[in-house]
Amino acid sequence: MSLLTPLLWLLIISPLLIIAHFFSEKTNFKYLLIFAIYFLVDSYLQALGTEYLKLDFLNLDWNWSGKILSLILSLSFIFFHSKEIRKEIGFTSKFNSKTLKLGVFIFLGFLVFDFIFKMIIFPKGGQFDLESFLFQATMPGTEELVFRGIYLYLLGRAFSSSKNIKEVAFGWGFIIVTFLFGMVHGVFLTEELELKFDIITIAYLTLIPSLGLGILRKFTGNLILPVIGHNLINTMNIFIRLR
Repeated sequence: MSLLTPLLWLLIISPLLIIAHFFSEKTNFKYLLIFAIYFLVDSYLQALGTEYLKLDFLNLDWNWSGKILSLILSLSFIFFHSKEIRKEIGFTSKFNSKTLKLGVFIFLGFLVFDFIFKMIIFPKGGQFDLESFLFQATMPGTEELVFRGIYLYLLGRAFSSSKNIKEVAFGWGFIIVTFLFGMVHGVFLTEELELKFDIITIAYLTLIPSLGLGILRKFTGNLILPVIGHNLINTMNIFIRLR
C-alpha cells in the first residue's frame, strides 16, 4: 500500500465533511483538525508498524505491530483526557439502561444477516490457522476504540447536532465514521500509485458491520460490547471459511 493512501481516504470523505459543515448547527474546526491529524498518525502507525515495533523473531503473518501501536496511541489519547471526556468517548463501564436491550437486539439482527450472507458467498474448505484465530479474536476490537470511540467523539464535537433517536444523539459524525470504516477497508493505492477499490466491500462493510457496531455503541453507551462484537464478527469469518 502506498503511503499516500491515508491522504486519499481523507480526500474521499471530504465531501461528507463539507456537507456536514453546511448542515450542522455549528462547526468546531479545532476538533476537525484534531480528527484529521489523529487519523493520519494512526493510519501511518498501522502501515509502518513493523518498522517501529519489530516482532520479526515471532515470524508472524498478521500486522500485530501496527494494531498494538494503534492501541497504544488510542489509550494514550483516552487517558490524556478527563473522566468525563473518557465517558463521552465510550471508555466507561456504565451502560445506557434505557436503550441497552434495543442496541443489542439491533446488532444481533445485523450479525445474523452477516452470518447468513457470508455462509452463502464465502469460499469453503479453508484450514484452521492458530495465529489468524488469535489475531481476529483480539485485534479487530481495537478499531472500535478508534472508530466508534475517538473518531465518533471528535467528529461529534466538530459537527454539533440536536438529532436524537430514543434520546441518544446521532449526527454527521456517526454518518462519517460509519462510511469511513467501510472505505478504509475497501480502497487503497498500490506502491505504483494504482487505485484499487471494491465497491461491494465498501458498501457491505458500511451498511452491515459498521452500521451495526455504530448503533450498538450509541445505544449501549460504551465501547465494551462493540469491541466484543467486532472480535466476534472477525472470528466468525474464520470458522465460516472452514466449512
